Amino acid sequence: MKKVIIASDSFKHSLSSTEAGKYLKQGMLEKIPSLDINIIPVADGGEGTIEALVDATNGQIKNCTVSDPLGRKIDAVFGVSGDKETGFIEMAKASGLELLKEKDRNPLRTSTYGTGELIKAVLDQGCNTIILGIGGSATVDGGAGVAAALGIRFLNKSGDAIYPVGGNLNQITSYDSSALDKRLLKTNILIASDVDNPLTGQNGAAAVYGPQKGASPKDIHQLEQNLCHFAQIITKQKDESLVNTPGTGAAGGLPASLLTFTHAQIKNGFSTVADFLNLEDKFEMADLIITGEGKIDAQTQYGKAPFGVARLAKKHKKQVIAVTGSLEKEAEIFAPEVFDKIFTLATPPFNLQKMIQQTPEALIKTGRKIGNLIKQESDQKQL
Repeated sequence: MKKVIIASDSFKHSLSSTEAGKYLKQGMLEKIPSLDINIIPVADGGEGTIEALVDATNGQIKNCTVSDPLGRKIDAVFGVSGDKETGFIEMAKASGLELLKEKDRNPLRTSTYGTGELIKAVLDQGCNTIILGIGGSATVDGGAGVAAALGIRFLNKSGDAIYPVGGNLNQITSYDSSALDKRLLKTNILIASDVDNPLTGQNGAAAVYGPQKGASPKDIHQLEQNLCHFAQIITKQKDESLVNTPGTGAAGGLPASLLTFTHAQIKNGFSTVADFLNLEDKFEMADLIITGEGKIDAQTQYGKAPFGVARLAKKHKKQVIAVTGSLEKEAEIFAPEVFDKIFTLATPPFNLQKMIQQTPEALIKTGRKIGNLIKQESDQKQL
């Protein structure tokens, strides 16, 4: 009996990791009912991280009210592991770009305060470890909003506390950490990220990620100056500056504040999830690994879940099949070297909305194709 693991990321705007795996499994079992198929949802710190980790630990998804990037109250979710020891957060649930309409996207006005509220909600559950995925943020505030929500008071020259956003970091002259949530001293925070940009400079948070969050060239210049100023303020208590620390430029600089005020560490997004899921040991016992996501493009090779799955599988000389909604042209160079076989659900030109609606049936059909492929390989080995 062939042991198969389906370790897929979510298909964005269409299906969760678990749902995608179930449709693939359905198609495969139609062709080979005897297959031993295990679905293990995976993620890289972005969308789907909560679901993957909650599913793997028999945990729970919890609801709470937090501030969105503009300070408006919204409903959000986080996860807690089955043993209540670890909390799972996706920054985008509180501080994400997709929470804002196009006209409201301006990192001079946005804050990560809601992500800090998510952290407090997890602490209220009694967790002593937090895995924080930081993809998809709408912010460039250096993590000042998170720090403020956790008890840091950022003060202006008049000694008044301010609500920090990307555009007013230059007004901060000092901070008071006396009210910082004491539970953080006993909490291990793992920042799951797949980028190593520094906080400032030409490869920093403002220059690289500001434009996609709605910043104009003039805005980027101001954000850069504000981050440089903020870095000087928050690193006063440290012997070294965080400005050039790899990874502090991720998510608009959020790691900079967490590294300063908490026991946080920056970890590769996929590796953090894989370690928590004990994925390597599970792969070692399998015969075939199937992975996938909505789109395989140039970014896939820079820490995305399917690439991480393939590398881990190849370490143990396992066959890897990728299933994707679309294979972008720029990925055609590296993808064949990473995956033994690639199944694409649609070929251009295609209607995105129609493709999303048809994804379940397309995955079932692809599962049948994979089942046929397994049968063919089995028959050849018997000849």
